[in-house]
Order: sequence, then C-alpha cells, then structure tokens
Amino acid sequence: MRIALDALGGDFGATPNVLGAVQAAKEFGYNIILVGNEELIKTELAKAGDYPQDKISVIHAPDTIDMGANPARECRTKKDAGIVVCARLVKEGKADAMISAGNSGATMVAALFGIGRIDGVERPAIASPLPTEKGPAVLMDAGANADCDAVNLLQFALMGSIYSNIAYGVKSPVVGLLSIGEEEGKGNLLIKNTTKYIKRLGLNYFGNIEGRDVHTGMIDVIVCDGFVGNIVLKHAEGLAKSMFNMIKGSLKGHPLAAFGMLIAKSALRSIKDRTDPEVYGGAPLLGVKGPVLICHGKSGQKAIYNSIKAAAKLIENKAVETIEEKIVSYKEIFKKAKEHELG
Repeated sequence: MRIALDALGGDFGATPNVLGAVQAAKEFGYNIILVGNEELIKTELAKAGDYPQDKISVIHAPDTIDMGANPARECRTKKDAGIVVCARLVKEGKADAMISAGNSGATMVAALFGIGRIDGVERPAIASPLPTEKGPAVLMDAGANADCDAVNLLQFALMGSIYSNIAYGVKSPVVGLLSIGEEEGKGNLLIKNTTKYIKRLGLNYFGNIEGRDVHTGMIDVIVCDGFVGNIVLKHAEGLAKSMFNMIKGSLKGHPLAAFGMLIAKSALRSIKDRTDPEVYGGAPLLGVKGPVLICHGKSGQKAIYNSIKAAAKLIENKAVETIEEKIVSYKEIFKKAKEHELG
C-alpha cells in the first residue's frame, strides 16, 4: 500500500505532514511517499527521530501552489508542484492514493485531470464527515460543485452510501435529501427532480430532511449540492467552536458553575473530540479513479495521521472499484433522469 502525501501542503508547511506520515508508518507499516522540496522534507525527517526508513520515501517536487492561487492555471503551468506530482504518481500506478492539505481547488483539479473521473461519474464530490449524536454522517457534496442537476445528486447519494459503509461500517446507510421541508413535494426544482428517481437506486432512502435533522444521527448520508453543503459544513464548524466559547464565557465569575464544569470535564472532552475535524482526517473526493483525500489547510499531525488511515481504508476496501460497479449498474436510471430534466 503506497500513499502519496503533499508534504508541504497546508498552512503549517512540512512539519505536521512529516510527523503524521512518520506516525502512520510506525504504527501501521504503510508506505508513505512524501512529495515536495526534498531538502525541507529531509530536514523535518531528521527532527522526527527514528522512523522506518524502508516505509518513508521522498520525491522531489520543487514547486508549490499557493492557497489563493487559481487552481486550473497553477496545475497547468506548475507540472512539478507537489499536488500535481501526487496525482501523477496515482495515475502511473506508483501510488495507490493521494492526500493534500494544500489548495483544495488545486487538489480537485489535479485529481480530475491527473487521475481522471470514474467512467459514468459526471461530477466527483467531496464527502465530508459531520458529527452527529450517534456518530459521523457523510455530507455529499461539501463544496466541489456549486451548481448541480438531478443526476449529480443521484450519484452523490450512491457514492456517499458506499463511503459511509466503508469508512464508518454502516451496513445500510440511511440517505436523506436536504430540503426545506420533509414532505416529498417540498423543495426546489432540483430536489423535486431528484426525488423522482432516487428511490430506484435501491438505497435505504429516508426522504427529504431539514437542516434541524443534520446532527441528530438519524441520517447517515446527507445529499445536497456543493453550494448548500459547504454552507452547512462551515456553519457546523463555526457553531461547535462558538458553543464551547459560550460555555467558557458563562463560567467566568461563577465558582459553583466552574465546580460543575470540573465534574463534567471528561464528558465535555468527549464531545469536543467528537466535533474535532482532526479526528476524521481529510474528506475524500469521490468519483475519481483513485482515493484522494482533501485536508483542511490548518491540519495538524493528528489530522494527517487520520487522513492516511482513511486513505488506507479506502484502498483496502476497494472503494473506487465498488463505485465503478454501482455507477455502471444504474446508468439507465441516470440516463432517464437526464432526459427528464432536459424535457
């Protein structure tokens, strides 16, 4: 198992990437390919102390893609950027998966043009984990596609269900369409068109869900376009942080409340861990011909380590091959949905 890691991707440079890779290599024996400026990477490896040298290799990639750069232009002109080289390694069969905490748009572009889409998948989507009362749910799409049609949402539902099963062990993931009402007739034209065909996919389909249902845990795969999905994701991240800040603020000047906080400390720590994005690692870009994990720019060692674990799980469970099979088996439904939308 070989995993290519964009070793200089992210806001904190090589340090968290190298440390996360070393930790994963030590604990699981994965072969990690660190891609980026060779001198900088080897400097960080020297700081990391003892590590399994037969499990960590370095490929020099002198260029980097800035977080604010134009993804398509940068990937086209910087052939030796770490993200581009990672995708090329997967394409050439020299790596089984790729991970980057760098420019997310560039990671998607590099994956699409460097690795390619699975045949029949119209638009790959980001499957982001969302904390719920019962465990993580999968949000599809979390921001790759702002504008979607019914076929896109049908494929998101299918791919998200497969990922939920592989990543979180959910045997029959419950799928819901995010809308403005639970009734089948509610929602915009996109939701209504999707509803007409989603029942034919053989999924454990719940129906429409509302925003208040997202974190209850009753739905395992939450389906929406990337515009809505990204708002949901960022809102969830901000709300979790603000809630903990409000709790801390309310305790100031209240000794008895602070005493109660000490009693509930372990429970509160457990909740914080469940809402910590680093616990889940990166979010996979589903629909391309190789596992691709997109990490938050502020990912630390823990996030990189968990992303490597997630990538390994996708490889071991043949996620790409499973998606390929399912997409082909339902191609007639996708065709009918497309014809219906085109009138």
